[in-house]
Amino acid sequence: MDLLNKFLGFELLSIGEYSLRVGTLVLVLIIIVLTKLILWGIKKSIFRKKRISKFNEGNIYSLYQILTYIVWVIAFGLILETLGIKVSLLIAGSAALLVGIGLGLQQTFNDIVSGIILLSERSIRVADILEIDGGILKIQEIGLRTSKGLNTDDISIIIPNSLITTNKVINWSHQRKQNRFRIEVGVAYGTDVEFVIKILEESAKEHPEVNAEKLVEARLVNFGNSSLDFQVLFYSSTIFGSDRMKSDIRRIINRKFIENNISIPFPQMDVHIRTNEKRGD
Repeated sequence: MDLLNKFLGFELLSIGEYSLRVGTLVLVLIIIVLTKLILWGIKKSIFRKKRISKFNEGNIYSLYQILTYIVWVIAFGLILETLGIKVSLLIAGSAALLVGIGLGLQQTFNDIVSGIILLSERSIRVADILEIDGGILKIQEIGLRTSKGLNTDDISIIIPNSLITTNKVINWSHQRKQNRFRIEVGVAYGTDVEFVIKILEESAKEHPEVNAEKLVEARLVNFGNSSLDFQVLFYSSTIFGSDRMKSDIRRIINRKFIENNISIPFPQMDVHIRTNEKRGD
């Protein structure tokens, strides 16, 4: 016992009145281990009850992330107190420094606050499908500063949380199971409008991922500069693969247009050239 007390009381570092002993490091190690055990127990507890809970996977993940940050902040404060560093005095003494750091890391703090908002509000959750800046992403992870998403090219993208909270974002997962999509196409003037509408509707219904039971509608939307502009609207449960589905339908439309001699015009411009002829006196 005396040997253990001597080992724990062994002084590793001494600066003025401050001394760092082996026992202090052991307490720090115990705090870290206990913190990890507590987080492990919390994770096992909330995820084990997932099936009987009202929370879905995204809600449980958000709750776990918030608890993780809270537990680690408390643990960090205990570690500082164990090392003999008064947290209250440290905060008061470094107020001016924190202001300067805050100005330099303003965007980082903005991302962190945005992460807290995302995790607490749960308006966006793991496995949600978002449309950001015209791109489709499936959220894989929501962190305190950044989130990670997988795009339709199977590329993982790191997104600052402030980009999600401050920009216009479409959350396709909040929609109904059947979402409406549209494809636009132009045909040459003089083409039978009713025939084009029929072909467009048949082309959409031909794709297996289009819900043929819901309304599939083609419309003449505009008289363009070089074409009659149409769009076909349809419903589908496919969201993450919607670009592929639209491409397939465009191929069907193009094939049917070729079979029925319907042309898709390219923009045309008439250029008139005037020549000035000099006449003799």
